[in-house]
Amino acid sequence: MKIRKVYTCPLELVHDLLKGKWKTVIIYQLGHLKTASLSQLEQSIKGISQKMLLEQLNELREYKIVDKINYPGYPLKVEYFLTETKGYKILEALKIMQEVGREYIDEMS
Repeated sequence: MKIRKVYTCPLELVHDLLKGKWKTVIIYQLGHLKTASLSQLEQSIKGISQKMLLEQLNELREYKIVDKINYPGYPLKVEYFLTETKGYKILEALKIMQEVGREYIDEMS
């Protein structure tokens, strides 16, 4: 995804970074797992294809929300994790949003 050059509000920029079905779920799972391989993430996120997961992880890496470690050797081992700066800040915001979502679910029950 391409980031625009001009935004009227910082929240508008963050919305563009996180929009889509999967990015917030990926961030939440990485916050829970701390580090995860592609297959661990794929197993923990029901309904996402490997292709979509890789696309979303690459975008999140581009925005410095997620990063990865490539371990040497064979078989290839890669682990993804949230960055200390942006990744964990966004995770805290997502936790608050999840609490609000739970409140709505409880009210609807």
